[in-house]
Amino acid sequence: MPLRVIIDVRHLRDFGIGTHIRNLVHGLRSVSDAQAAAELGTPNQYVLVARASDREELADLPSNFSVSVFDRHPEEIANNFTFPAFLRQFPDSLYHMPLNSVAYWMPKPYIVTVHDMSSLLYRERGNRDLRARLHELRFRRGLARAARIVAVSNATRRDLEDVLGTPSERIRRIYNAPDPLFLQPPPSEALANSTLERYQIRYPFLLYTGTIRPQKNVPRLVEAFAVLRGELEQHPVYKDLRLIIIGDELSKYPAVRRAVIQSRVEQSVRFLGFVPLETLRIFYGQAEAFVFPSLYEGFGLPPLEAMACGTPVVTSNVSSLPEVVGDAAMMVNPEKVFDIARGIREVLLDPALRADLVERGRDQLRRFSWENTAREFLDTYHEVASAAGLSLD
Repeated sequence: MPLRVIIDVRHLRDFGIGTHIRNLVHGLRSVSDAQAAAELGTPNQYVLVARASDREELADLPSNFSVSVFDRHPEEIANNFTFPAFLRQFPDSLYHMPLNSVAYWMPKPYIVTVHDMSSLLYRERGNRDLRARLHELRFRRGLARAARIVAVSNATRRDLEDVLGTPSERIRRIYNAPDPLFLQPPPSEALANSTLERYQIRYPFLLYTGTIRPQKNVPRLVEAFAVLRGELEQHPVYKDLRLIIIGDELSKYPAVRRAVIQSRVEQSVRFLGFVPLETLRIFYGQAEAFVFPSLYEGFGLPPLEAMACGTPVVTSNVSSLPEVVGDAAMMVNPEKVFDIARGIREVLLDPALRADLVERGRDQLRRFSWENTAREFLDTYHEVASAAGLSLD
């Protein structure tokens, strides 16, 4: 009997985490197809626990994949009881939680993927109510009971060791990778132009994508942009430079709104919210530079996505970002507004530097692929299953 792996994919449509889940599933499919073609034994059986609305997204998978619908939200308190009860129909299995949202009575053995520890390290000030304490308890308990913890970067691995005291031997580092969509040939010039025209973008722009939670450091980015605008107000190309922010709702973050108003750049900063991936790809490719001065990242996919689109990157010299971008980005101190402005200015005004960063970015991308990521997860599945005495026939 082959090993059966149950993967909770209910966050399939989430921003960031959804990218990880979708591409892990497709990576495991590719590995399974390769195993079957090479007659390397019976591939694992994968059961994807999903919401009913996700069935279409998970269509056309091979015969060793199946979908089992469980429509309760993973963050409901009742999930701590209902989800483990649902999983009892799959005994003698290995369970994979692709983010640290583990039901209190989760059956063993299970693997947890930790993408970052921002929910512990960057809690909102004063957020010490019962719900926050229960979240921390569940976070710690979910990891303590896991057979193996997967960290998406060495930086996240260090956080687990330093903050929670997790033994190193219980952690395996497995990198993320960009969505393969970003590695495809660029959209046509006509499509790019029509997309920018639809958004009424007729000026050079810097791009930031992602959430705008406190650790993302967007207020300092806005302040640095204001400094840069002042320096370039007479420049023949960049005198009308704008900053475009994609991926979140401004209304939830008053600190960012204040930074825009106080920096007097209301007419030069645009918040577009979420856009489809194909549209996002066009924005990446058309930006003068991608700017990502985050204070903390568990991995940090957006800089790699920008590199895949041939755009030079300015990013932070802290957390996981130096590990992810290597020598292929302009590094800045994210706590210093003038250093962020300095990094952007150098990238904009030095054509040789821009070309070098673009070329280095292409080389850096070769370090990451979903097929490699899936193979490392497969190795981890087999390692844990063997230790637990589960079938590997």
